[in-house]
Amino acid sequence: MDNKKQLQLLTQQIKDCTRCDLYRSASHSVAGEGNPNAKIVFIGEAPGRREDLLGRPFVGHAGKYLDLLLEKTGLSRQDIFITNMVKHRPPENRDPLPNEIAACNVWLEKQLSAISPKIIVTLGKWSLSYYLPTKKISEIHGQPFKQGNVVVMPMYHPAAALRNSNLARELENDFVKNKELLQNPDTATQISSSLERDGQESLF
Repeated sequence: MDNKKQLQLLTQQIKDCTRCDLYRSASHSVAGEGNPNAKIVFIGEAPGRREDLLGRPFVGHAGKYLDLLLEKTGLSRQDIFITNMVKHRPPENRDPLPNEIAACNVWLEKQLSAISPKIIVTLGKWSLSYYLPTKKISEIHGQPFKQGNVVVMPMYHPAAALRNSNLARELENDFVKNKELLQNPDTATQISSSLERDGQESLF
């Protein structure tokens, strides 16, 4: 089964998922979308109100901002795959709970296994904590590190940057600083394993 068919099957399975209670209050599941053969996967936190209504990731104000950031590096949505840690919107846009993230991890792992990206860009603290639970995004944003066969690139979440001009400036600088790597993900193997994953096993 090719990548596209695997992702389509996962999308249907996520649509029917009842592993946590988030599906009860959500309008739609938001599995993710993009290039099934992408070498770069962006992982956010959770769907927001507009994402919940449309069933698509990053289509609100934060998504438009992300599109602009991608343009700064010469990328577009067609080049990447984008998803979230949890696939249903938490009520009132609250943070996802640890048990909700744990319940949804199986879908993220299967998506990443199907795509086999070279680079994973974590957007915000929740996706970063999946790889480095003891690290703060404020300390390591914009610093790519190798984890197994993939390079993880921590970034601030666009929604947080929209609320804070200082974070926005840093986020834009991080995209520009990593432009060459994002444009040439096959060179990701040259990144050193400069950060440890606190004893956790890699996805790959």
